[in-house]
Amino acid sequence: MSASRLPVIGVTACTSQIGKHPFHIAGDKYVRAVSLGAGGLPLVIPALGDLLPLPQLLAGLDGLLFTGSPSNVEPHHYCGPASEAGTHHDPARDATTLPLIRAAVEAGVPVLGICRGFQEMNVVFGGSLHQKVHEVPGYIDHREPQDQPLDVQYGPAHDVHVDPGGVLAGLGLPDSFRVNSIHAQGVDQLAPGLRTEARAPDGLIEAFSIESARTFALGVQWHPEWKVTENPIYLAIFQAFGKACQERARQR
Repeated sequence: MSASRLPVIGVTACTSQIGKHPFHIAGDKYVRAVSLGAGGLPLVIPALGDLLPLPQLLAGLDGLLFTGSPSNVEPHHYCGPASEAGTHHDPARDATTLPLIRAAVEAGVPVLGICRGFQEMNVVFGGSLHQKVHEVPGYIDHREPQDQPLDVQYGPAHDVHVDPGGVLAGLGLPDSFRVNSIHAQGVDQLAPGLRTEARAPDGLIEAFSIESARTFALGVQWHPEWKVTENPIYLAIFQAFGKACQERARQR
């Protein structure tokens, strides 16, 4: 890889109806974090499901960021009960990201999952989700305050405690640090083959890695993309992801 070549990092899109037309969209904070935090060239991946030739797509990528989203994974993917009426789903995204996660890991493409992306990673390998963590006895309310400005919503909300010997610990992060909390759903049963990396004080799994992955494969429940260059811990996660993507780019 030449010194000027940036690793190409796919950023998953959601679908959204704007006026009379459907669109594929990815949040600005994710594409900017790929550029500023991971040092990559972001490429938005449309939610086209079976229309995407996954081997060809993965052959052209050096990494994949599975983003957060206003939508939730449809519960039939993890044998969960039907969602409450009015729950926002995005079947086109499910049809794209769920097979893409497995294919990326098998192909040795570095993967970072955030919020919905973290939940997708758990589901695709056989785990399940709490649809409303705040209604499960023993857990705190992990949702953001809707009536507050974004800087408050994405501000530090609670600590996470890092498990020793894992990916996060290997980055030299503190044993405990504060993160934001912008989610209603969370891990119920952790999928086989996933290793817990960090937990919230109430015991909810906040990060995991994929044990069988040949390269970086981490999921986090919080949002490290938020103002990534201003938070050393968030930045360290994206830099480690970017380093793995750069290594794949050199190999390609």
